[in-house]
Amino acid sequence: MNEEFPRIKRLPPYVFNIVNELKTQARARGEDIIDFGMGNPDQPTPKHIVDKLVEVAQRKDTHRYSASKGIPRLRRAISDWYARRYDVSLDPETEAIVTIGSKEGLAHLALATVETGDSVLVPNPAYPIHPYGFVIAGADIRHVPLVPGIDFFEELVKTINNSWPTPKILLLNFPGNPTTQCVDLSFFEQVVEIAKKNNIWVIHDLAYADIVFDGYVAPSILQVPGAKEIAVESFSLSKSYNMPGWRLGFMCGNPTLIAALTRIKSYLDYGTFTPIQVAGIAALEGPQDCVQEIRDMYYQRRNVLCDGLNALGWAVEKPKATMFVWAEIPEQYKAMGSLEFSKKLLAEAKVAVSPGIGFGNYGDSHVRFALIENPHRTHQALRGIRDMFKNKGEN
Repeated sequence: MNEEFPRIKRLPPYVFNIVNELKTQARARGEDIIDFGMGNPDQPTPKHIVDKLVEVAQRKDTHRYSASKGIPRLRRAISDWYARRYDVSLDPETEAIVTIGSKEGLAHLALATVETGDSVLVPNPAYPIHPYGFVIAGADIRHVPLVPGIDFFEELVKTINNSWPTPKILLLNFPGNPTTQCVDLSFFEQVVEIAKKNNIWVIHDLAYADIVFDGYVAPSILQVPGAKEIAVESFSLSKSYNMPGWRLGFMCGNPTLIAALTRIKSYLDYGTFTPIQVAGIAALEGPQDCVQEIRDMYYQRRNVLCDGLNALGWAVEKPKATMFVWAEIPEQYKAMGSLEFSKKLLAEAKVAVSPGIGFGNYGDSHVRFALIENPHRTHQALRGIRDMFKNKGEN
C-alpha cells in the first residue's frame, strides 16, 4: 500500500496540538485550567439571530441542498453591508460569494488559484490557514516579517523585489491574528499600488473588523479606488455576532477571483444550510447593538488581562483590535522559546495560551492570549501567573 501523501508531508506537526493534549491530560487529572488558547467565542449568538434560524428551519422547504455561492438574498445583504459601512459598491451576482466560514473560503480560493511552483506572500507570524492553505494547494510561501521595530511595507517591497518569479498572490490580515497589528487606509493604498505594478493578486482577511477599541476603525482594502481590479476581502460572522460554530462568512471584490472560488465550490460543496444563511441576513440587517455589546465585552476582558499582566511586571501592550493579546515572553523566560514557556504556564500557573511558534518562526518570542475567559477567571489566571513568577524568585 502506497502511504506517500505529498500534500500531507508538506505540513509540519501542528504545534497547538501539543499544548491541547497537555491541557486535556491536566483536566483529566481534575486540574482547573484557565483557557486562553483558541480564539473560540464563549458567549451565545444574539437571540434575534437564533430566533430567525429556528423560524426558517421549521419550514418544510428549507432543508434541501443550498447554492454553493450562497442564496441571492444574502449576497444582496452582504453588498448592502459594504455600501453602508464602507461606501463600497458591489455587484451581488459577480462580486460577492457566501462561504462556510472565512477559513473555507480562503482554503478553497487557494486551491482554485495556485499550482506547484507559484509563490505566495504571507506575513510571518500569521494565522495558520493563511500560509498553509496555499501550502496544501502546492504553492511556495515567501514569508514577510511582521515584527516590532520593522516596517512591514518596506519588508514587503523588499521581498517582492527579491522574488523570482514574481509572487502570484499576497495575503494580508489586518487587524491581525495573532499579532493584533492594525493599519490605516493609506497602507492599503500603498498595497494596491504595488500589487498593480507587479501584477499580484491580493487577498485580505477582515475577520476582526468589528472587534476594535479606543476609537480605532478598521478599514477595508476595497475602499481604495481600483482595489477591485486586484483584490478580494473575506469576512466572518464568527466574531462580530458570536457565530463561530455556525460557519458563515463571505468574500467580496474582484470578479475573476470570485468566479474562481465559485467554480471550485460548485464541485466541492452545496453551500451552508439555508436557515443559517437567512439568519445571516438577520445578523447583517438587524439591530447592531449586539455587536457593540460584544465589542464592549472584549474591551473589558482586554483591560483586565493587560492591566493585570503589567501589574505583575509582564509588560504587554493593549491591542487596538481583535480578541487577542500578543504578549512578548518575559525576559527571564525568553530563552525557553514559546512552546516550552506555554508548557510552563500550563503546568505551574494552570493557564493555557497559544505558543507564538505555531504562527511562524517570527512569533517564537511571544504567546497569544485569546480573550475567551470572563474577568473572574482572568483574575484567577493572573494569580496563577503571579505565583509562578514568585516561585522563580521574580517579583
